[in-house]
Amino acid sequence: MDKICAIFGGSRGIGRGVAQLMAQKGYRLAIISRNLEVAKATARELGVHHLAFRCDVAKEQDVQNTFEEMEKSLGPVKFLVNSAGLNRNNLLVRTETEDMISLLHTNLLGSMLTCKAAVKTMIRQQGGSIVNIGSIIGLKGLPGESAYCASKAGLVGFSRALAKEVARKKIRVNVVEPELHGNWQHL
Repeated sequence: MDKICAIFGGSRGIGRGVAQLMAQKGYRLAIISRNLEVAKATARELGVHHLAFRCDVAKEQDVQNTFEEMEKSLGPVKFLVNSAGLNRNNLLVRTETEDMISLLHTNLLGSMLTCKAAVKTMIRQQGGSIVNIGSIIGLKGLPGESAYCASKAGLVGFSRALAKEVARKKIRVNVVEPELHGNWQHL
């Protein structure tokens, strides 16, 4: 059976770097982005066995539809990487409530929704692995990043709790917290 990995936010930044590594390791990839054309370009660059999908992770029906499409096209997802995310730098008092909601929906709720869909698939397969991409500033804090920090700190707590919920089902859940680094932008 193929090793199927879904990478939400796999068309750029850290997600793209993960996709490049996973492709080299022989995984069949689903590259998922809000921008289908960018996801298709990334999938093509990685090789013929990889597919692209469009999804807004903040919308549960989009996530459900994407998992159904992936299963039909590639097979059941055994590995999930959540790298989709937004960042809107601004002091809290200058941040519009709509921007906070959008950021939380993408960075936290989006990962929760993709994990929910993936866990159902992984339980049927009797195992799997989930990696959520957090950020060290979610724990350290950074001026002008309070909403972003809240979303990433929430992702840490969510990931730890989910790991305990699904461990007995042979599903691993990890969160990695990379340092703030400008070099991810070129990937």
